[in-house]
Amino acid sequence: MARRNDHSRDELVEMTLSAVEQFLSEKPHQELSLRKVAAMIGYVPSTLINVFGSYNLLLLHVVARTLDDMGETARVEIEKCTNPEEGLSILAQLYLDYARKNPHRWQLVFQHSMNGKELPKWHSERIDRMTGLIEKMLGQLSPNRDEKAVIEASRVLWAGVHGITLLSVDDKLFTDTPVDGDALIQNLLDGYLATWRCN
Repeated sequence: MARRNDHSRDELVEMTLSAVEQFLSEKPHQELSLRKVAAMIGYVPSTLINVFGSYNLLLLHVVARTLDDMGETARVEIEKCTNPEEGLSILAQLYLDYARKNPHRWQLVFQHSMNGKELPKWHSERIDRMTGLIEKMLGQLSPNRDEKAVIEASRVLWAGVHGITLLSVDDKLFTDTPVDGDALIQNLLDGYLATWRCN
């Protein structure tokens, strides 16, 4: 069993988060525990509590890295876009693709709960950056809309894309003929944005 001073705090954080991410590449977070994480890196659970504060915050750090991963990919791809409508389409597609390739990490993002406690600022900022991308592009498509309308529209789109992604990843679309999640998302965007641009 490793001792606390065998690694620096930063090394321990990286070891822990990498171990959890590796676990999530194959299994869901429900099969994970603080004790199991500690065993994977050769430390005792109390060491991880000292470093992260709680098991819940440890998982939140994993969620944060997942959002960073998704956000960086999105920013790189959106920079190549020629118009905001294309950017929204790319962002939605990246969302679905990420969920397909990393289902357990993606599920942790939306199943993790703070159990009534306030989100740390460092995590709220990540969420704001992600939703801000959608808001910026919607604002460009309809510059006369006020901030409240833009925020509401961004949440409608995100909720729709998220719902299609969730049902697609879980194979719960319940159709007799094959349904393509990509096509459903594009259908949603085309219909919603046509209305959004007209008003």
